[in-house]
Amino acid sequence: MRSHGRLRSLLPVLASAPAILLMAAAGHAQSLSGQALSGKALLSALRRGGYVIVMRHASSPREAPDAKTANPDNVNRERQLDAEGRATATAMGKAFRALQIPIGEIDSSPTYRALETVRLAQFGAAKPIPQLGDNGRSMQISTEAQAAWLQAKVKDFPTGTNTLIVTHSPNMSRAFPQWTTGLADGEALIFGPNGKGGATLVARVKIEEWPRLAQ
Repeated sequence: MRSHGRLRSLLPVLASAPAILLMAAAGHAQSLSGQALSGKALLSALRRGGYVIVMRHASSPREAPDAKTANPDNVNRERQLDAEGRATATAMGKAFRALQIPIGEIDSSPTYRALETVRLAQFGAAKPIPQLGDNGRSMQISTEAQAAWLQAKVKDFPTGTNTLIVTHSPNMSRAFPQWTTGLADGEALIFGPNGKGGATLVARVKIEEWPRLAQ
C-alpha cells in the first residue's frame, strides 16, 4: 500500500515533466535563434523603423585583383566584389527602395568591398568605421574591442528609420557567436529592442531574399 501511495504522489511530477522539458527546449531554441519576425511582419516592422541591420559585405573573392581586373577606383587593389556580389548588392538596394524600407545612418568597414556594397546598393554616403574593418589582414584577426563596439552599437536604435552596418563575417561572429552560424555573403542580422535595455536578433535575411520580403 505504501508503494502505491508513493506512486500516486509521483504522478503529478511525471505528468508535468514532458511539458517542462518542452518549454525548456523551446526557450533554448528561441535563445539560439532569437528570431521573431519574417515575411510581411518583418517588412512592416522595418517600414516603421527602429532597427539595426548588421550585414556581411556582398560576395567577394578572397584574392585581390590584379592590374587588369581591378576596378578603376580601386587604386589600392583591395579585394572587391565579384559579379554575384555586384548584382546582389544592386538588387538589395532596389528592393529597399521598392519596399519603402527607410535607411538612416550607414556605418561601414573602411575596406573597398564593404564600401562598394553600400555604393552599388545606392543607400547613400557611408561613414567608414575602423572598428568594422578587417585590420588590414583580410579578416585574419578580429579583436575583442571590435566585438564590444558592435555589441554596443546594435543597442543604439534609431527612431523612424533603420541603421545599416556593413562589416565582415569574423567581426559579426565574434560579437554574436550564437546567431552567426553559417553566415552567408551579404547576409544580414536584424536587431531590435529586447525590452530590457538591450538588443536581440529578430531576423536573419540573406541578401538575395530582400526582393521577396513582401511575398
